[in-house]
Amino acid sequence: MQSVPVNAVAGCRRPVGGTLERVSDFDPAPADSSGGDRPAIRVSTADRERTHSFLSAAMSHGVLTPEEYGERAERAAVARTRDELDALTADLPLDQLCAAALPDETRVSTSGASPVTSAVAIFGGREVGGGAVMGDSLLAVAIFGGVELDLRRVEYTAPVLTITCRAVMGGIRITVPSDVTVEVHGTGVMGGFDGGAAGPGADGAPRVVVRGFSLMGGVDVTRRDRSAHLGPRRAR
Repeated sequence: MQSVPVNAVAGCRRPVGGTLERVSDFDPAPADSSGGDRPAIRVSTADRERTHSFLSAAMSHGVLTPEEYGERAERAAVARTRDELDALTADLPLDQLCAAALPDETRVSTSGASPVTSAVAIFGGREVGGGAVMGDSLLAVAIFGGVELDLRRVEYTAPVLTITCRAVMGGIRITVPSDVTVEVHGTGVMGGFDGGAAGPGADGAPRVVVRGFSLMGGVDVTRRDRSAHLGPRRAR
């Protein structure tokens, strides 16, 4: 199967006349007419995240096993050049995965409420849940305190919600519904960053990406049915 370079994976359009048209986020550098060796082109965080999107879609559709996804996701997270990212998607049917990896549009909130963009707890507690509106990103900070994010009944207005966690001698608990796709890319330093909830969800469901770090604290991501009880609530 023909390899598709990462700058082509950066964007996709629907098939036209049976042929998938791909577009890049930037114009590639002109070819070296001298025929000499050129240095490897480095990739950005956005390039790595786009590759992760295709790998996640491949696992959701059964193209990759969870073990294969985990191995490739780890390699994508530390990739430095286009060639390294290209190798991770070279054998994937990108024309079939494009719609799942790069949704055409972001859904508009039906409530009209502004999305929650941060949840900060310093020597205290913060809870987000219920009918809260989520955008495409959320910052969660717990410093000597606790943050609880219950995402089972929130209103998702973007196909991908990225949660950036900062837990310093505090805890962040994230509860997601069982039908969403979850990715966890975090680091624990003298603390924990639990990625056990990572895995595929139902077709068309939102994707929740959890990243960040914990320092002498903890970040816990769990899946629960919408009707499941979470136990005693933390004092507000």
